[in-house]
Amino acid sequence: MKLGAFSISLSVKDLNASKLFYENLGFTVFAGDFKMNYLIMKNENSLIGLFHGMFEKNILTFNPGWDESAKKIPQFDDVREIQRTLKIKHIKLEQEADEKSTGPASIVLMDPDGNAILIDQHV
Repeated sequence: MKLGAFSISLSVKDLNASKLFYENLGFTVFAGDFKMNYLIMKNENSLIGLFHGMFEKNILTFNPGWDESAKKIPQFDDVREIQRTLKIKHIKLEQEADEKSTGPASIVLMDPDGNAILIDQHV
């Protein structure tokens, strides 16, 4: 199963303080917007999303169809294909993608410790 680019989406209390902290670790702003209350930061192949007021807990995020620079990759497993595979393996989904749709879609599942995993396809 090809899940695509990986990042951690952090629920932060103070977007500017978190930005400065991760800049001190060598991250730079890659995408996002202060006005929209989120920033995506990058350090080589590592991605961290900083989100203020959007969700309560941190989320592990995978982006099928994208590399770590948010560039479309030619071959990838569609999120609906991933969804079907997970269902065959009896993995419970908290949110499902419409099987009849194409293009962007997402699914959500929880790991055994209650960590949310978002598989979010943008292409």
